Amino acid sequence: MKVISAAFAIAFGLLVLAGYFIPALAPIQAVLIKWAGILLAVSALIGVFNLVIVHGEKIRSREKSNAYSTLLLISLLLTFVFGLALGPGHPIMQGVVNGVILPVEASLMAILSVTLLYAAIRLLRRRVDVMSVVFLLTVLLIVALSLPFAGIPLLGDVLRPWITQVWAMGGARGILIGVALGALTTGLRVLLAMDRPYGGK
Repeated sequence: MKVISAAFAIAFGLLVLAGYFIPALAPIQAVLIKWAGILLAVSALIGVFNLVIVHGEKIRSREKSNAYSTLLLISLLLTFVFGLALGPGHPIMQGVVNGVILPVEASLMAILSVTLLYAAIRLLRRRVDVMSVVFLLTVLLIVALSLPFAGIPLLGDVLRPWITQVWAMGGARGILIGVALGALTTGLRVLLAMDRPYGGK
């Protein structure tokens, strides 16, 4: 069975890869990618059902955090019902996104910045070296440059764009290159049957 699963994975992977280089295989590649999208959507739906089951079990067993589970399930149900009835482009749904989801994401980013600064300070308490000091100074600089500097032209007009557009973009591109190389390596390992994530244990 494992050999058959590996053969199917290698065959479909090679078909999708060949579709980028052989125009005649492009329609087959498009169909396989659509199938993959459908499977991804079904797996996300299964994840949502699993979330409902887990939190429903917490409510049924009356655990300490069942109030949060109840709030989560009510919010999930209301969002699902209103999303089906009104559609994602309706002003009410846009108001939910702008009034609930975006502020929560902004709060998470604020917590992340504070946590990053706290981690840098703890790092200096445990180990003091050049890279620790550079890390702490970088965090302080980024947090400071996030503040409005309307009255200081050098910081607001020169230093902040240079940090965000040169250093930050360079780091982001480096991360994307690393992700692409990791995905390429993982794909090649699956195609060569060195890794078999579809084979269970």
